[in-house]
Amino acid sequence: MQVAWKPVGVAFALMLTTTLSGTYAQNTSTPASPLNAVVGSNNAAPSRLNLVQCIEIAQQNNLTVRQGQLTVATSDLQLRQSRLNLLPTAVFQANQSINGGRSINPQSNEFVQQTINSSSYQLNASATLYNGGVLQNTIKQNNLAVQASQQELNATKNNVSLTVASNYLNVLTGAEQLAVTQRQADVTRAQLDRMQRLVSAGSAPEANLFELRATLASNEVDIVTAQNTLDLAKVALLQSMNVPINQDIEVEAVNVPDPGLDPYTATVQQLYDVSETNLPEVKGADLRVKSATLGVQVAKGGLYPTLSLNGNLSTLFSSAASMQTLNGSSTPQTIGFFTDPVTGAQLPVTTMAPGYDRSGISYGSQLQNNFSQSASLFLRVPIFQGNVSRNRITTAKIQQQNAELTALNTRLTLRQQIETAYTNMKASANRYRATKVQVESLERAFQIAESRLNAGAINATDYTIAKTNLDRARASLIQTKYDYVFRTKILDYYQNKPISF
Repeated sequence: MQVAWKPVGVAFALMLTTTLSGTYAQNTSTPASPLNAVVGSNNAAPSRLNLVQCIEIAQQNNLTVRQGQLTVATSDLQLRQSRLNLLPTAVFQANQSINGGRSINPQSNEFVQQTINSSSYQLNASATLYNGGVLQNTIKQNNLAVQASQQELNATKNNVSLTVASNYLNVLTGAEQLAVTQRQADVTRAQLDRMQRLVSAGSAPEANLFELRATLASNEVDIVTAQNTLDLAKVALLQSMNVPINQDIEVEAVNVPDPGLDPYTATVQQLYDVSETNLPEVKGADLRVKSATLGVQVAKGGLYPTLSLNGNLSTLFSSAASMQTLNGSSTPQTIGFFTDPVTGAQLPVTTMAPGYDRSGISYGSQLQNNFSQSASLFLRVPIFQGNVSRNRITTAKIQQQNAELTALNTRLTLRQQIETAYTNMKASANRYRATKVQVESLERAFQIAESRLNAGAINATDYTIAKTNLDRARASLIQTKYDYVFRTKILDYYQNKPISF
């Protein structure tokens, strides 16, 4: 019979492994587990694993945990980017162009009829001086989102650990029940040998011999059933570890003595008060509320003006640019006309104009001569934007309310889980107490039945009934023992107590 351990969404198994192994360290590298030598190989030797190793393997292989790690990495990247957004931005631009035909000389802004090769360079920088606290509040919001993602990842790991611990205890339960059925068969074989001698001596009827053989056959069926149950428990454990089942593993037994039945001292309210401040589910939900609250402040920043400081450096080059230099020559140049008063003819007025030579300007000289810089303050005041900012604020408030409801639901679920766990603990205690008394009574009844069978006072059928009742009670006692211990340890976890066996 397999115990159906139900996960309650807590970090019980994580604390359990800390007690069993001393210190449980979260490690993203491949653990040095004996299972690593078995997975993917044909080695038939069994691998012996303890609970710590099983949980480490499960957390590294679990896809939900990996997704949670990616979520944390994404949130951390958003936080770093929001911090970098406080720094000024700088953009460098370069342009190279060739224009033919009638073009504008970018240096003189004149139309020329030639092919022009031009280059321009700009370096623009901008820094936000004020934007309603959007940048600062975004950093705070993203910081809370990182913390919330980490708490949610811890909760996922805890659930995985609890599932593995539950399946691990199911394997221990199955192994112990298999050992009980084997011992039961050994007792039947010994009684069958004794009865064989009695029948041979004529002291007992042969019908008793057939009855005991039927009982032994039933015990062997119980062994097969217990073995199947153990195999299924191992399959569930391997599947919770997300490893193939084509390997033979053994688990190390946990020292679980017979549990004491002293009344549990903590009340449901005490358990809730302590767990409310310790569970990552609650912490993560509260951090999401704080993050959503800051989201409202970020949205309100869109109603405020934005003030930024801008700077610009620029220069350019044009192949059409040229300069004139005196060459020492002179040429006559008509500068106007006058009318001869006698003849009335138009006579030119000339002067000697100096001669010039045209030459291109070097690339470096043009970049140096055309270099310019500027600085400006830019103010942006939102007046009307189709209610975009107002709608963003409303959306942020809705998200805040949703986060608050999620946090309330998390606490409600936690309280219900504690109430259920507490009730199950009390029910398990009652079952264990009653089953233990039942086993003690049936053991005495079986001893009497065995003595009477040997004395020939009862037949084998009565003996078989007494033995079957005892076998079933012992199997039930094993189940109730692990069930009761597991549930008390869950309640210990809610009280933030160290878990030990």
